[in-house]
Amino acid sequence: MEPVISLDSGAALPRTAPKHQGALALVTALFFMMGLITSLNDVLIPHLKAVYTLNYVQAMLVQFCFFGAYFIVSLPAGMLIRRMGYQGGTVAGFLLAAVGALLFYPAANSGYAAFLGAFFVLAAGITILQVAANPYVTVLGDPRTASSRLTLTQAFNSLGTTIAPGIGGALILAGAALSPGDLAHMLPAQQAAYRQAEAAAVQMPYLGLAATLGLLALLFTLVRLPKIAGEDTAASVAQGATSLLSHRRLMLGVVGLFTYVGAEVSIGSFLINFLAEPTVMGLAPAAAARYVSYYWGCAMIGRFIGFAAMRFISPGKALAFNALAAIVLVLCAVFGQGPLALWSIVLVGLCNSIMFPTIFSMSVHKLGPMTGQASGVLCMAIVGGAVVPFLQGALADAIGLRWSYFLPMACYGFILYFGCRYANMYREARHENPTI
Repeated sequence: MEPVISLDSGAALPRTAPKHQGALALVTALFFMMGLITSLNDVLIPHLKAVYTLNYVQAMLVQFCFFGAYFIVSLPAGMLIRRMGYQGGTVAGFLLAAVGALLFYPAANSGYAAFLGAFFVLAAGITILQVAANPYVTVLGDPRTASSRLTLTQAFNSLGTTIAPGIGGALILAGAALSPGDLAHMLPAQQAAYRQAEAAAVQMPYLGLAATLGLLALLFTLVRLPKIAGEDTAASVAQGATSLLSHRRLMLGVVGLFTYVGAEVSIGSFLINFLAEPTVMGLAPAAAARYVSYYWGCAMIGRFIGFAAMRFISPGKALAFNALAAIVLVLCAVFGQGPLALWSIVLVGLCNSIMFPTIFSMSVHKLGPMTGQASGVLCMAIVGGAVVPFLQGALADAIGLRWSYFLPMACYGFILYFGCRYANMYREARHENPTI
């Protein structure tokens, strides 16, 4: 019989019990795939923008559909996981994501709207995986080191985000895209043929992705993982979302995750276009894609560092420091030029490194059997990745891409507040009221 783990974070386990290391390794592989899939969007956005001659707002519909799925699917995903269990929900998430990846093949022959539908289905599967995976990691050991474990798994998530732009750039952005002026001189039939040929560049990469997701679904079906007890208790279901609203730290954490995901995704989504600006570097899309890998690679390095450092440093203080550093770097990118602007915006990834796992684990601390429901609410906040890039796209169209970066900077301002607000929460854990 599989070991059963309680969601009551008051009962501390060893930092990562040896019998749970295998489960943690499998969940870490899951995080890797989620990162790879999410980061491929940063390559597809400039590609589809060029193919279909879109403005920034229209191009950001990719992220709007992708991250909008988190808002729509998170609560149903929580109900699915209560019915099927965390392992069953993970398998369902992989299968749905595989279906979404398969839909990219017919989308290449159908137009931009079909791509947006494929993005939504793919993201729905990823949402189920997120809702299942994050609370699973928090209970595979001592609750005091939950931020550290989530930071480690997020480091492998960042490994996926680091690899994906390089792969996508080589497979999807290798050809030279025609400018709007060049397209204007082509006949309508020639334009249609060009767009279909360029859109077809995504077919083979996403077929390979669908096959990988299917294999992972099979693997998670066959392995025996520890079961988590408590997520479907009568008390948990009865309390519901209304009770969660009384937990102030959780609600502020929801806003914190919204702003963090929004800022991180927005910077990555516009990075290729930002580096193509003549006053920055004037890079071609394929060359700029390399720096998207560096951006996510900085987050990966920071998470490995954070995995070790945050066993000794207050998570809130580390969060506040990183948010302040991100604000300074965005300012340098906005007002700088050339290499200064380039490396300033790339190094924001290093600041992003610990934000998601730290905000998440601080938000669910001492919620006990309500942790599963809280995870669903927090995952809804990932819709920030849909809203903030869309708003920045509107700003970029109105006032210019460079000045639009003040929006993600404002997002980091709230994260700075959240980190300072709960800088000493673990030191005061014995006296903490979970409704603070």
